[in-house]
Amino acid sequence: MAASRRLENMNSDAGPRPQLPAHGEAEAAQSRTQLLFRSFLLTVLGAAFIYSLNVSYVWLSGILTLAAWVLGIVVVVRAVRFRQGRILLFGTISGLVVSAVLGLLVVFSALFFKQVSAFQECSRDALTEQARSSCTADFDRSLPPVLRSGL
Repeated sequence: MAASRRLENMNSDAGPRPQLPAHGEAEAAQSRTQLLFRSFLLTVLGAAFIYSLNVSYVWLSGILTLAAWVLGIVVVVRAVRFRQGRILLFGTISGLVVSAVLGLLVVFSALFFKQVSAFQECSRDALTEQARSSCTADFDRSLPPVLRSGL
């Protein structure tokens, strides 16, 4: 009996044993990751929608794009850490690529706000294909020469 107590004391001195997460904890982690993934998708879609509305809201689209990057990185880390489905990981990485492209568009629109705003207003009022091509030509001429060759 004394030997078993000494054995228990030796085992308790070793520190806490690592425990596997309970089934309920794994479900809670998966549920939380899926909620973050849905929030990420809504943020990416919201940023794209607001960007397409009007260039005047480029600041809001930029904030949503930054939030999407943060949420996307959190979801990728959680998906890898908790070994969640590959589809969740693939969807998150795809969304991060889309939000990266959207981020480049937001930065371009912020840098050339006047030109993009004038182009958007001209395109909104253009009723014919010829008027739209005239708006595009005016926009192209308003950009710096370095960017003109790329368009």
